[in-house]
Amino acid sequence: MNCFPTRRLLLLAAFLCSVARLAAQSLPDRLQSLMSDPVLTRSEVGIAVYDLTADSMVFACQDKKLYRPASVEKLVTGITALCRLGVDYTLRTELLATGEVRADGTLTGDLYVRGGFDSEFDEADMARLADCVQAAGIRRIAGAIVGDVSMKDSLYYGEGWSWDDARFDFQPCLTPLLYRRGCVRVTVRPGARGEAPSVSVSPASAYYTVVNEARSHTPATGRLSIARDWLYQSNEIRVTGNATRTVTRDIPLFAPEQYFLCVLAERLRQAGVETGVTALGTVPAGAHVLGAVERPLTEVLRQAMKESDNLSAEALFYHLGRSVCTDRPVTAADAVDAIGAQIASMGYNPKDYSIVDGSGVSLYDYVSPELLLAFLRHAYRTTGVFDTLWEALPVAGVDGTLAHRMKNTSAYRRVRAKTGTVTGVSSLAGYARAADGRLLAFVIINQNILKGARARAFQNKVCTELCR
Repeated sequence: MNCFPTRRLLLLAAFLCSVARLAAQSLPDRLQSLMSDPVLTRSEVGIAVYDLTADSMVFACQDKKLYRPASVEKLVTGITALCRLGVDYTLRTELLATGEVRADGTLTGDLYVRGGFDSEFDEADMARLADCVQAAGIRRIAGAIVGDVSMKDSLYYGEGWSWDDARFDFQPCLTPLLYRRGCVRVTVRPGARGEAPSVSVSPASAYYTVVNEARSHTPATGRLSIARDWLYQSNEIRVTGNATRTVTRDIPLFAPEQYFLCVLAERLRQAGVETGVTALGTVPAGAHVLGAVERPLTEVLRQAMKESDNLSAEALFYHLGRSVCTDRPVTAADAVDAIGAQIASMGYNPKDYSIVDGSGVSLYDYVSPELLLAFLRHAYRTTGVFDTLWEALPVAGVDGTLAHRMKNTSAYRRVRAKTGTVTGVSSLAGYARAADGRLLAFVIINQNILKGARARAFQNKVCTELCR
């Protein structure tokens, strides 16, 4: 007698029974069962889940404890910006002039660019400024091209930022005058063995120099390196080591406001406008506006959320500071005051938390899952804010920093959330659509975690249960 079919039936019955038992468990029970996950043996987690449809708390685990939020801090910045600045707010970079334009096309005064901390200012925007100069009939600038960066203080980096992150493109200098995020893109292509690889840099500019000491397919020269001497604030880009394949890197330059002015002068000269020196200064009273580039807050918010872009979040942060301080350069403390006022308006004490920047990069940021959940709940209840935030958040398995997560789970396309990653911290916070249509808000912060992949796997399990 063949017993294999019987065994298969028994196994199938056991499987169906386990599925039935699991299905019979409530969501809080299923979430509680995840608290025995091996990843929590050597680390800890704070979780908060709220049913927005039923207006009731679903699950909480260490939700009042303070954690470093990493980039889910951007939810605090973004939601506060939507509430305090408004969905229709714009970031404005202005072009102005003093003096008059003579018949021969000479501007007798200076050309000014007033920075508005537009993190998304790119090549098309620079071309627009050059077009404004030509449209004004200017063919020669007798004075200087002056950059006005008085919107904020002169600090390039946030409080508590790691000093050695200055070499990476995710930590560019913070200044109101930004062009291409203060970075250049360097591409190295190998040639024949032993020969120097080709090096191209975009955009081409006299603001930086390139030294190519690399060799193609020559292991003895060591690992390929593309870097500038950031420690000594040099803008010399050095390429060394072994080039075996095409490599592209974004390199942040020092003093990006000077980089902006240099490129603007170069674009004007390419357009046939004669220019003189560039300098930093303040737009004087009586200067007339030639044009402007305006950036919708929603565009900056989307970049901050979808791509977890630190510079975009800091731009929103300092514009929040501008909303409470209009008569002097904005400081981080001004932006913290704006966020503190938002926290207080939601019924929490801002002194119970530590928020010092807009991106979550700082070692000094400490918030609780409970507070982050309060921001998500507040956004949901605020007309206009929720729809804008919803569209900006990464979609599980589809785009942004969630593009490659939860693809083959019940959370696919049903979770929209902000990710966060710094050494020792992995976080995820946002919204999940349950199978029965209920909308849930959730926060997960894994702390003291050395392998981020393990924390992300745990977060994926939580989201799967939220949507199952």
